[in-house]
Amino acid sequence: MSELTTIARPYAKAAFELAVEKGTTDSWNDMLFFASQVASNEDVINILAGLPTAPAQAELFNKICAEQINEQGQNLVKVMAENGRLVALPAVAELFAELKAEYDKEIDVDVISATPLSAEQQESLVAVLEKRFARKVKLNCSEDATVVGGLIIKSGDTVIDGSIRGKLNRLATTLQS
Repeated sequence: MSELTTIARPYAKAAFELAVEKGTTDSWNDMLFFASQVASNEDVINILAGLPTAPAQAELFNKICAEQINEQGQNLVKVMAENGRLVALPAVAELFAELKAEYDKEIDVDVISATPLSAEQQESLVAVLEKRFARKVKLNCSEDATVVGGLIIKSGDTVIDGSIRGKLNRLATTLQS
């Protein structure tokens, strides 16, 4: 995956810079997500592999995407096809989404709890986390009975383990040392 990321980075950066310049980051994000889904489809991959030239691949890909991608998006597909890089389109979409989240000052936070969080608890947690991360927070809540109580909060490299299970594990480690 790191090779695809390296290949995708300049395409994502160029698309992002154009989107910021035109004020169309949301539509570009949607276009790239759709195109990445098409590029990940096994049937599409097999059909494109059977085409002899890059222009034919780009033309077919753009026909499949039809009205879902605009002229600039179609140009990106053409350039990527000419360079044999259509396979990197899902990585381009992922990197673009990361650039957009950074630009919009948004962050995804995974919250794991033993029981479902109420709407009030989620609102309170969002307020605290927005202060902590100085960004707009989007919660992804899930339940895991092994947490026992409390929360495990994950965002990127940051993990806040306030669960009873985590506290018990830390206590056991302290007692053993």
